[in-house]
Amino acid sequence: MSFGRRNESERLIDRLKDLGWTIAIAESLTGGLVTASLIAVSGASQVVRGGVVAYATDVKASVLGVDPTLLEAHGPVHPRVARQMADGVRRALGNDGVTADVGIATTGIAGPLSPDGQPVGTVHLAVSTPLGSRVESLELSGDRDSIRAEATARAIRLALDAL
Repeated sequence: MSFGRRNESERLIDRLKDLGWTIAIAESLTGGLVTASLIAVSGASQVVRGGVVAYATDVKASVLGVDPTLLEAHGPVHPRVARQMADGVRRALGNDGVTADVGIATTGIAGPLSPDGQPVGTVHLAVSTPLGSRVESLELSGDRDSIRAEATARAIRLALDAL
């Protein structure tokens, strides 16, 4: 039994259990870190459906259902792309035609270079639930590892806030 303060991943897993909800995660710049943070929690298998690392732009469209026209017009680092990723992963990792209850998505530029001219540290996070969706756009600073770590923590916090 742990007597320390529960971390946010533990709090999110507990909240999902309380609701009887499942979660699915779509990640780009975080490359699986959000999923790994949740899976590290004992009992996560009761609520975590899985994760999709959609690092390539075409995977965002083909696996997660992000609108190709949106991707062509704005690229993969855009708030609407994050929202569509969160909605899409709920569908992609649902069960028996029923969507996962919660979808989290991360997209952004961790650096050290920017492939499309947006500033390194540009991050868009989204959470989608039966109650609606929300997007948080950030400009994070630091090196590649710290940007990815902060994006991971903020994505989990955004999901907690949505629940």
